[in-house]
Amino acid sequence: MFGRILKTLMAFAIACFFIASPALACTNIRLIAEDGSVIHARTMEFAIDIHSKVLIVPRGYGRVGLTPTGAPGMKWNAKYASIGMNGVGEPYLFDGVNEKGLSAALLYFPNYAGYMPYTAADAGKTLAPWQLGSYILENFSTVAEVKANIGKVVVPEVVFAGWGFTPGVHYEIDDQTGHSIVIEYVGGKLVVYENPLGVLTNSPSFDWQMTNLHNYVNFSMTNVPPIKLSGGVTLTPFGQGSGMLGIPGDFTPPSRFVRAVAFTQSAFPTKTGPDAVLEAFHILNQFDIPVGAAREDEKDSHGNIQADYTIWTSVIDLKTQDYYFRTYTDSQIRRVSLEKADLNAKTIVEIPIESKEVIQEITP
Repeated sequence: MFGRILKTLMAFAIACFFIASPALACTNIRLIAEDGSVIHARTMEFAIDIHSKVLIVPRGYGRVGLTPTGAPGMKWNAKYASIGMNGVGEPYLFDGVNEKGLSAALLYFPNYAGYMPYTAADAGKTLAPWQLGSYILENFSTVAEVKANIGKVVVPEVVFAGWGFTPGVHYEIDDQTGHSIVIEYVGGKLVVYENPLGVLTNSPSFDWQMTNLHNYVNFSMTNVPPIKLSGGVTLTPFGQGSGMLGIPGDFTPPSRFVRAVAFTQSAFPTKTGPDAVLEAFHILNQFDIPVGAAREDEKDSHGNIQADYTIWTSVIDLKTQDYYFRTYTDSQIRRVSLEKADLNAKTIVEIPIESKEVIQEITP
């Protein structure tokens, strides 16, 4: 009973946060190592702890989709096992990978998500927006399969119980070949974009973000040369990094999108998957939001300041299906291996991620 009450209170608190704060700051990137390993990585930001856990979902696990009316939706049993991170006690992955090396990430998409219309006849092929990531991981092995089948499901506005509204999200999907797509629902229609750069943030829509990159045609990975002016005046850079002068440094989604492209494109090639995993963590350091740096101008109903922060950062090696993560309270990188799990277990395995930072004393 206490657990149900706590979950309800937590859901209510998150609902208040979502309604008041329309700008969650998730950032997604992709790296490809020289040995062909594909690395999917992202951050997760909220203004309060969403109590995520690592979940291992076994093959054969039964699911029932949700519909706007409460009628049972699409039913399926997981064809593939998967591993990833959930939130708010839900048995669905907000970020994860399956045993075939297909990854899926849900990122907040406020003010732009417009889900599909729904009729009672659609019930058998309907699921809620937050269920779609797990549906994809549990049924498909490649991005090509996802593209061929995503139009067969209906994703309408389904109110999340306890929140009182439908969370707007869009999706980044990657596979072992490096093929990446973005799935969005806009104006009641499904839109699928090829994502050659493997970068995704939040709003506006993906096509707008790609167009906005053209505002940064002067971006360079190398320092700019001195500029000679008349009168014998020469302008020289103050120091390293002048090629990125003007790259936006704030936490808004368009700025993070540009910055994520800049850092992923400028990173030196890595030789192996493990090398690329560590490189991804280094790149995402640039998107780590400390508490207080991105806050609302109004306090919540309890008088608390609402401020997004990076709750956790995850990195996935799609070749090995190893799931790496660190949290705000513990920067130690931890790993959970799907390969070592019982993929035919009878139920979902939950792995808590709460821990405290350990500072190692090395004074001789």
